[in-house]
Amino acid sequence: QVQLVESGGGLVQAGGSLRLSCAASGRTFSNYDMGWFRQAPGKEREFVAAISWTGISTYYTDSVKGRFTISRDNAKNTVYLQMNSLKPEDTAVYYCAAKYNRGPYYLAASYDYWGQGTQVSVSS
Repeated sequence: QVQLVESGGGLVQAGGSLRLSCAASGRTFSNYDMGWFRQAPGKEREFVAAISWTGISTYYTDSVKGRFTISRDNAKNTVYLQMNSLKPEDTAVYYCAAKYNRGPYYLAASYDYWGQGTQVSVSS
């Protein structure tokens, strides 16, 4: 089992920044690829970003490329999502997730463990 706890969400004006953190406990964090997903009201959960277990490879959905940066610190069992130039359409609950298998990084079904989510609200 891996337990994931997100933090860092909040209310910010458009153009502002937030840094989300996801602290992991349980099994060896460094064995897992990590991802961030988000879900806006009335919409399906969507992929935002992912990082390989080594930290070498990162992936982003097109709408956040150049604005968001995913990183991890395996010594602290934590993955981060730095979000800059935020837009109202970024408003959603953000979830971190851990993946051990070889499934596609952009599919929610590939992930084995999920956090409870943290709300990000961007005002115009």
